[in-house]
Amino acid sequence: MNFFRKDNLREGAEQKVVFITGRVHPGETPSSFVCQGIIDFLVSQHPIARVLREHLVFKIAPMLNPDGVYLGNYRCSLMGFDLNRHWLDPSPWAHPTLYGVKQLIIQMYNDPKTSLEFYIDIHAHSTMMNGFMYGNVFEDEERFQRQAIFPKLLCQNAEDFSYSSTSFNRDAVKAGTGRRFLGGLLDHTSSCYTLEVSFYSYISGGTTAAVPYTEEAYMKLGRNVARTFLDYYRLDPMAEKMAIPMPRLRKERPPPYKYPIRRGLASSYPISKGDKKSSVNHKDPSNAF
Repeated sequence: MNFFRKDNLREGAEQKVVFITGRVHPGETPSSFVCQGIIDFLVSQHPIARVLREHLVFKIAPMLNPDGVYLGNYRCSLMGFDLNRHWLDPSPWAHPTLYGVKQLIIQMYNDPKTSLEFYIDIHAHSTMMNGFMYGNVFEDEERFQRQAIFPKLLCQNAEDFSYSSTSFNRDAVKAGTGRRFLGGLLDHTSSCYTLEVSFYSYISGGTTAAVPYTEEAYMKLGRNVARTFLDYYRLDPMAEKMAIPMPRLRKERPPPYKYPIRRGLASSYPISKGDKKSSVNHKDPSNAF
């Protein structure tokens, strides 16, 4: 599923690509509503959506595990595989959707006219509250800090998204996930995340009462994810008339429920795409659209 305007297809123009996937785990139904919110917003006539389509190319695979969804599986595919552990070497026979998406991503990465800027894989979490992200850990301090920008901006736009729950890791058990594999494959200008959202509820800042998630609340989070790209790339026309403050470096008090340890903060905004590697083989945007 592609969203773009023909301006992005001008001969010689570099395409900035945001790649989004969802429902690799079939039982994580909230991820489909979040993805639906992103799609509905991007195809709407909302002014922000029009600006995003003029500047970015969105490629969305909303359901990586259709067989598992059809069968009512919770985590596995038709053949019993957890697809989110097979990104390293997917089989065209056993993991066809994963294989196809990986080949497309590698093809775009090797295209000098394409800048694959983001990969976001949407999931749902059975024990945590709110929406939050998992990111990667890098030895390059600038790269590590730069990838904290997007979740920090999303936290400002979405009341149900928790930056304090967002964490960055390189656990060995996650090595086969899309976030970990693509984070190691793509170069320093790309950011790879897992976006998680609670099955149950969220707690807004400054309160202690849990608010149950609804289908509309999940889709609202999706709309806010899409809107955050406007802030990240400073595409708002008003940005030329006013300074945008950087995320502030401060310690946040932990909420009354358990959070993963928070690491890293942003220090700079996106930089231009560098040289390609050699070929690889292996807040609320409003409800009125």
